[in-house]
Amino acid sequence: MNELTANTRVRRVHVGQGEHIVSTDPNVVLSTILGSCVAACLRDPGEGVGGMNHFLLPEGNGAEGAAGRRYGAYAMEVLINDLLKHGARRDRLEAKLFGGGRMFDSMNDIGRANADFAERFLRDEGIALVGGSLRGLGGRRVQFWPVSGRALVRGVEGAVNEKPVVTPEPGATGVLELF
Repeated sequence: MNELTANTRVRRVHVGQGEHIVSTDPNVVLSTILGSCVAACLRDPGEGVGGMNHFLLPEGNGAEGAAGRRYGAYAMEVLINDLLKHGARRDRLEAKLFGGGRMFDSMNDIGRANADFAERFLRDEGIALVGGSLRGLGGRRVQFWPVSGRALVRGVEGAVNEKPVVTPEPGATGVLELF
């Protein structure tokens, strides 16, 4: 049976800047809109739990308290810790990364720095990167089903996927769906 049947009531939950959400509900769809920010979508397929975060900057001084939520190092740790509290095992975690777009012509490409940080973090932590859409130009709208791992990304404006993590070509509609 298809995950989204006529009888299924999908509950959409928006993940804003500096936030993270974890769910075990197969009817929950996490969504966010990204420019230079990055969203990490992590899940444990064995436990049926997953989540998404949304961070603005890779690392920085003063990353304690509420201000710390905007930094990738903090955002990744709290997402992983929340997944573990919901029964996930670190050795089974898999990730999809989205965002890191170049939004302005300037010497400081914060999107690239965010994307580089997220990839490096996963590599250092031994978490498998199984998909996503990073870098490029413009923004993205991302939907992530945390239990199944399904992800849907649509460009907001301009080109995306300068250097995608996964190589499937978007269809004629400009939508890229990852399973």
